[in-house]
Amino acid sequence: MIFSSCKPHLSLSGASIPIEAKTISVGFFINNTSLGAPSLSQRFSEKLRDVVSQQTNLALLKQNGDLQFEGYIADYNVMPIAILSTDVAGQNRMTITVNVKYINKFDQTKNFEQAFTRFADFKSSENVSIKEPELVIEIYRQLSEDIFNRAFNNW
Repeated sequence: MIFSSCKPHLSLSGASIPIEAKTISVGFFINNTSLGAPSLSQRFSEKLRDVVSQQTNLALLKQNGDLQFEGYIADYNVMPIAILSTDVAGQNRMTITVNVKYINKFDQTKNFEQAFTRFADFKSSENVSIKEPELVIEIYRQLSEDIFNRAFNNW
């Protein structure tokens, strides 16, 4: 009993969460890029909120949680990655970078500011505006997992 009070709380996902933490907040991640759909900010903020609420039993607040995520979408681009012949791309890559600041009110050594980048590839014959929603969902899933793991699993 004495030792268990010193250990961090473990959630169902195996995440290491301070036992004192009761709340978590995920701020609105503003889109600081000139490209991408206007909904990028809303969709990413919601995805990160979903991940933390599904993988922890902390109460989700709009702001000032015991644990806090804030930041912005720093980069969004689509570039050719595989060239079939002169001036013809075989594959394109959508890349999204999110800058995240994490604050742990109980253990400042766990705080961080970091850029997270993920990408998804698609055929150049596919229309990017049609493919974009599917690619963004996958990239946001990966980014959210990376951010969650960095904050709670020390990855």
